[in-house]
Amino acid sequence: MNEPLNQLRDAIEAGAKSPPNPGSDADIRLRAAVESVIGRLDRGELRVASPVAGHDVDGTAGDPKGSWTTHAWIKQAILLYFKYSPMAQIDVGPFVYHDKIPLKSNYRELKVRVVPPAVARYGSFMEPGVILMPSYVNIGAWIGAGTMVDTWATVGSCAQIGANVHLSGGVGIGGVLEPPSATPVIVEDGAFLGSRCIVVEGVRIGREAVLAANTTLTASTPIIDTRKPGMPEIKGYVPARCVVVPGTKEKEMPGGKIYTSCAYIIGERKPSTDLKTSLNDTLREFALSV
Repeated sequence: MNEPLNQLRDAIEAGAKSPPNPGSDADIRLRAAVESVIGRLDRGELRVASPVAGHDVDGTAGDPKGSWTTHAWIKQAILLYFKYSPMAQIDVGPFVYHDKIPLKSNYRELKVRVVPPAVARYGSFMEPGVILMPSYVNIGAWIGAGTMVDTWATVGSCAQIGANVHLSGGVGIGGVLEPPSATPVIVEDGAFLGSRCIVVEGVRIGREAVLAANTTLTASTPIIDTRKPGMPEIKGYVPARCVVVPGTKEKEMPGGKIYTSCAYIIGERKPSTDLKTSLNDTLREFALSV
């Protein structure tokens, strides 16, 4: 099915708004459109969210999330794919699975290294040079060239991971499927996420940012910039090249003081053409746990 994207989008949006009768001609056409979209996701011809050409990817001007566009109709296609796909047994060597979504299988063609028992679902995409240690990648996710997804890390549905990113052991990147208009988690090129970091609810990690081990970021987590007078707070976004550590914030309650989770920006990664050297210097300078 090689329809232009505008035709596929119109078909998906109409089908999601007013589902056709099962087995009808309209239902058959909608299913074909859905399968075409998922196939294009799997081949990297489409992605759930994409950077806006000509805009400031670092977010140093205007809305920091304004440089990415989320394509809600592609998420709608993924939701419809779950509806149309039947349960089936999936045999993988000695392992047996029972699920609706097939497993990805064209790693050799993509030039991706996959260490058993890593799993990626059909409808996800990886550029050449990606390494999947024993990890999990969900449908709709997109991973850029040279990125390492380390042991027991998870890349949730529709997450967008840039090139030359390192997701350390046990990192949890949340999935964002509903509502379809919601921005997925975005980790931009060159970022480093230390062990057991959790990033969910559409949080965006800017280019070459560094998160220390155990940093948890949700859409409502205060990110406190200690570099600036008054230590202003931001939420949902880590600016490019910032170094972030987990912390706590005092809060007055009727029963007394408590301490809630937050994150602190404690410095900045020095610009460098040698990202590995820059990262190693940053880890030593700030004595970060990774």
